[in-house]
Amino acid sequence: MSWEDGFRDSPYHRFLGLEFALNDGVAEVRMPFREELVSDPDVPYLHGGVIGALLDIAGDYAVASQLGRGVPTIDMRVDFLKTAGREPLVARARVVKLGRSIAITDAEVRNEQDELVAIGRILFSTR
Repeated sequence: MSWEDGFRDSPYHRFLGLEFALNDGVAEVRMPFREELVSDPDVPYLHGGVIGALLDIAGDYAVASQLGRGVPTIDMRVDFLKTAGREPLVARARVVKLGRSIAITDAEVRNEQDELVAIGRILFSTR
């Protein structure tokens, strides 16, 4: 099985309904809206953990596209800039540094209106 199959076959990725693409070194992860991901039914916005997961998955996918394998996350910083409503989201990540022990990615999540929802810097172990 290739690393790409591993991303597509992950039960968590399937649950989220993720679609993956690589464009000019940028990993893109699309997620449709799912009612199960709403944080509070009275205030219809997605849980921040799901947005963080999108950043992390996109970063991992970007690194894996260069290394040929997935890598574990060792640190992640997320800045939430806007709530995500009942709409699909797209995360994009690019590798900033690919070293022998650490890879660094910058990632962002945008909504359907192309508004920035969150940004993140994720560090992965490449050992």
